Amino acid sequence: MTARASAAVSLRTAERSDVPEIAQIYAEQVANGTASFEYEAPSVGEMQRRYDAIIASEYPYLVAENGVGAVVGYSFASAYRARPGYRYTVEDSVYVAPAAAGQGIGRALLSRLIEACTERGDRLMVAVIGDVGNTASLALHRALGFIEVGRMPGVGWKFGRWIESVLMQRSLGAGNSCPPTRP
Repeated sequence: MTARASAAVSLRTAERSDVPEIAQIYAEQVANGTASFEYEAPSVGEMQRRYDAIIASEYPYLVAENGVGAVVGYSFASAYRARPGYRYTVEDSVYVAPAAAGQGIGRALLSRLIEACTERGDRLMVAVIGDVGNTASLALHRALGFIEVGRMPGVGWKFGRWIESVLMQRSLGAGNSCPPTRP
């Protein structure tokens, strides 16, 4: 699973050896952003545990790599909820290193993630945008066909303020127009 994000960036399936760079990108967001409501960045070991759980559940996990082989972004899908009735619905996560923002990397990662989840037979992708002020994430999701389906005012507390989250969703494949094809 390899695709091109731009001339200088390529996408590929994440490997366990990528986790330290993934952890670094996530740590920056935990420290400075509201895409995550964690207060302390998880250790590399914890991020490896999370990576292993996603891979063991057979969800796609992708990285964007720049021309010198450094990971500059990543995305993955995970279960939206644990109950079996939700098994055709996935939640997306997309993170891009600050120095690589605005280069189309997030769009390339999310586009390929949508393709991979559609190929798996998933029928709906949900995005939980951690902060209504995250205009880049909202614009990215809208550009790729997500629609806003709800808001949760004051759902999170970070940086001394209440944060409103936005819920968005996008049909995959046949969506809910017919029964699923996989068990």
